[in-house]
Amino acid sequence: MSCYLTTGKHMNFYVSFGTVLLLLAITAPLALSFGFGGAMAARSRIAPLSWFGKGYIAIVRGVPDIAFFLFFVIALDQAFEYIRHHVKCPDWTDPIRQGTDFIVCAEAKLPLGNAPQWVHEAYGFSLAVLTFAIVFGAFAANVLFGAMRAVPKAQLETAEAYGMTRRQTFWRIVVPQMWVYALPGLGNLWMVLTKATPLLFLLGVEDIVYWARELGGIKGERFTDYPHGDWRMWYFLVLLVFYLGLTRVSEVVLARLMRRLTRGQATAGGEAQRKAAA
Repeated sequence: MSCYLTTGKHMNFYVSFGTVLLLLAITAPLALSFGFGGAMAARSRIAPLSWFGKGYIAIVRGVPDIAFFLFFVIALDQAFEYIRHHVKCPDWTDPIRQGTDFIVCAEAKLPLGNAPQWVHEAYGFSLAVLTFAIVFGAFAANVLFGAMRAVPKAQLETAEAYGMTRRQTFWRIVVPQMWVYALPGLGNLWMVLTKATPLLFLLGVEDIVYWARELGGIKGERFTDYPHGDWRMWYFLVLLVFYLGLTRVSEVVLARLMRRLTRGQATAGGEAQRKAAA
């Protein structure tokens, strides 16, 4: 059994846990950036920019995640190849769309056919990260938009009375205080993001779900080195423990972050801290 659990295929299984953590580490700040930009656009006084921000929030949140993931990754990949095709093969005369086929010149392929395997894997992972960030950025934008509006209006009026510009009020009053109102929603969104990482399996990335299915099944697509019964329950039990552990760590970190953000703020949490200190 020890030899079985230390084969090269199992090493790939263990590395796939790092793939999931890397996805979360990259996607979370990127999605938060998309969300902050979308929220700022939605509250803009410039009508087209406001329409864009609100449209981004409404459209992406209104489409099922799986449908958006499967559509957007293909569309994004083809968009990149379409642009490269017109740049690198300007003399191409055949139509790109030929029925249901999308055909570009070999130089426009992403990645190139002769590229190393790690390039193909990195490209697929990058598309997955960007798709995750856009999807969860829309949810983050909705949370931040509501948090910005939750900042007491009296504080904004006081800042205006002190002569602050609209920009100064936003960065000095709204932004520092909105995180207190946004953190519960962002915390829930983080939990949803962790549970959505198995969607990597649908995007062609060999994640923990892929390896658990292949290694635990009676006969996988490629792996028949060690015949055994249906062990998928045990492999997926490992995934259950992993996600529960990740959830617990996240709860502890979010609780500490909330205590830090509410310190000194005009909120119920901040008032409780002041009374406890007194």
